[in-house]
Amino acid sequence: MSEDFIYNPPLEPRLNILHRDGDIIVLNKPSGLLTVPGKHEDHRDCLEARVNEAHSGATIVHRLDMDTSGLVIMARNLDAHRFLSRQFETRKTEKTYIADLWGQVTEDQGSVDAPLICDWPNRPKQMVCHERGKRALTHWQVIQRFDTFTRVAFTPVTGRSHQLRVHACVMGHPILGDRFYGEGASLAASERLRLHAYKLTILHPNTGLAQSFSCEPDFWG
Repeated sequence: MSEDFIYNPPLEPRLNILHRDGDIIVLNKPSGLLTVPGKHEDHRDCLEARVNEAHSGATIVHRLDMDTSGLVIMARNLDAHRFLSRQFETRKTEKTYIADLWGQVTEDQGSVDAPLICDWPNRPKQMVCHERGKRALTHWQVIQRFDTFTRVAFTPVTGRSHQLRVHACVMGHPILGDRFYGEGASLAASERLRLHAYKLTILHPNTGLAQSFSCEPDFWG
């Protein structure tokens, strides 16, 4: 985060729990809230801390960017954490994101295969690097077209930092409200990043069966 960034996470609702059982907690994280605490003392408020106020011992299995909203799953015991972590590491989970992209995307669907690496002087920004970057693959499909933007469903195959944000720019259509990669009209078009983790399918730690969760973004309409 830049030195001039002021962390002002949303306070209401403090938690939005979508599902809870003996092994997992599934939440809808709001845009503007860190998933895990930052380095500075002022950045201690986060989804993990809020969950542990009510459910001590719950642990993070995966993360969303602070600016991204949507589904986050946490484990309630060590066995569940190991089981879920392995799924994310081996790409056994299925994830769908909703994003509003600036401009008119002409094709109905496609893929972006562009390797990413940290843009170190401008961290945490990422950039495409075909020489040293790690492979990053995203499939996308248009959901609806509006006058100034296009709503798409992103299905990431890999899980690189800022992958969808950078791949949207590779498409020539930055995500609305993206303070890292957008500028001008695309940045001004929304007060928040219009990127939302919409659907998540996992194998449940207890049953081993596939279970899907979904929640609509607050910019849906």
